[in-house]
Amino acid sequence: MKVILFGATGMVGRGVLRECLRDAAVESVLVVGRTTVGVTHPKLSEVVRSDLTDLGGLEKELSGYDACFFCLGVSSAGMKEAAYRKVTYDLTLAVAGSLAASSPGLTFCYVSGQGTDSSARGRLMWARVKGETENALLALDGVDAYMFRPGLIQPLHGITSKTRAYRVIYATTGRLLPLLRKLAPNRITTTEQVGLAMIAVARGESEDRVLETEGINRLAGV
Repeated sequence: MKVILFGATGMVGRGVLRECLRDAAVESVLVVGRTTVGVTHPKLSEVVRSDLTDLGGLEKELSGYDACFFCLGVSSAGMKEAAYRKVTYDLTLAVAGSLAASSPGLTFCYVSGQGTDSSARGRLMWARVKGETENALLALDGVDAYMFRPGLIQPLHGITSKTRAYRVIYATTGRLLPLLRKLAPNRITTTEQVGLAMIAVARGESEDRVLETEGINRLAGV
């Protein structure tokens, strides 16, 4: 399969990229981002674009792909709803719309989050916006959309979060995470499992369109 990856410089995206490059079923990976990912591999190519909401002129580069793993996102902490909506809903739908035209029928895996509000009417701003984004993707013609709703994600293989607050959390709880995973396996996943689960979805192995942590870990088969 041929994969397009957005958000490859983030914690989740780096984990997904690692698994794609390691998996024999993945023929090639195109990373699209604002900065280079800093990785060299025979299967990897990149497109650097300052404005990801406008992919005009890239129709040829984005055609013929089987799946898009969309791992791009920001924390809502300290953000107003309008700004958060711009980088969550607007950006995601702009990308998905472009890919629906360039690679119709493509599998679109979107990293959402545990607690997302499917009604899009709840009190939590981030959950509303994520819910609205999920609903729009699921209704979008031209893509086969799947929602990933992980809870706590343990970074593996030297991967770290770009968000300082998350780095502090992982540093203080890192030694406990293996134990917590044994005690509550359906609450915690890893960067590796998210990547493996996305590849499984792209292979057509999931009937569920919305995947919570339990479903992600089950598909990963680790």
